[in-house]
Amino acid sequence: MCHPSWGRALAAAQRLRDLALLRRVRDRIDREYVQPLDVEALARGVNMSAGHLSRQFRAAYGESPYAYLMTRRIERAMALLRRGDLSVTEVCFAVGCASLGTFSTRFTELVGMPPSVYRDQAASATAGLPPCVAKQVTRPVRHREAPVAELHLAC
Repeated sequence: MCHPSWGRALAAAQRLRDLALLRRVRDRIDREYVQPLDVEALARGVNMSAGHLSRQFRAAYGESPYAYLMTRRIERAMALLRRGDLSVTEVCFAVGCASLGTFSTRFTELVGMPPSVYRDQAASATAGLPPCVAKQVTRPVRHREAPVAELHLAC
């Protein structure tokens, strides 16, 4: 018969291994957000089932792998739209979205306005700000649930 603390130690070790794998998935999304990524491909990369990866990722990061991927894409799209030299369609495809409709819908959900309106307003709103500050103050917040508490000017 095993000592009860061994079971807890094994469970804790497995949890640490799972967290390391989840970090690898998150890092892959951050690196390859332009690529056509899906949960099945991400799960295969870390030898997990898609369902297990989705559940564990949501538990660790508060959102599904797909939602995290779309947030990264929208965040990059915001930066490209602020530049003002690309159309919304060009930005959509540049960040890895295959559907302009899906891109516009997700952008509007995350940012609170359609990408075309954001493009028109954002270029003037961030003019003169260092890029690191512009990125911080324009970072998408899912459903606007958490306002930015304080602006840190250290880049």
